[in-house]
Amino acid sequence: MTSSAVRPRRSPADKFEDRRRELADAALVTLAELGYARTSLRTIAENTSFSHGVLHYYFRDKVELITYCVQRYKIGCVQRYDAVMSGADTAEGLAAACGEGLATTLREDALLHRLWYDLRTQSLFEPAFRADVAEIDGSLQAMIWRVVTGYAELTGRVPSVTPAVAYAVFDGLFGQALGRHLDGTPGAVDDLRAGAADLLPRLFT
Repeated sequence: MTSSAVRPRRSPADKFEDRRRELADAALVTLAELGYARTSLRTIAENTSFSHGVLHYYFRDKVELITYCVQRYKIGCVQRYDAVMSGADTAEGLAAACGEGLATTLREDALLHRLWYDLRTQSLFEPAFRADVAEIDGSLQAMIWRVVTGYAELTGRVPSVTPAVAYAVFDGLFGQALGRHLDGTPGAVDDLRAGAADLLPRLFT
């Protein structure tokens, strides 16, 4: 039996989506480096092995490309964070894992998080971004709330905040740490780790 007989054939739509993912992964480095305002499809083409025509064939414009890139990254970010949280079986361990997970992603992916905050700010001016930003925000809020409810199950305590408030305070803590880290402030990552671990228990009655 040949390998082609056992391997399912991929549809044109699957192949198209595979190509979009490949292009997005290549473009993400340039986007993270330059941000929204300084990036165009032509700029990305100049910094990757793909032509402007190829990029324009798979993505209507830079708005579609940027939102696709950020969505793809944030989905992976949520999955990795959930995996870190799943290993904690005590309240103290969960709080520590919460801080460590945020500190790790800040240290390793600061430019990509900067791109996300850039996109979210642009959505205040660009209506084309708003639905995608709202969807990403919703997934991040749900991620934080899973941490909160997990802590509640381990302690028997009741959250004193809503999902929106829990997300807002963690997002504020992370955004502040990101700015300090990008400025080269010593201890920004460590402060985030400690701050997040300390914040989680404070969200309960």
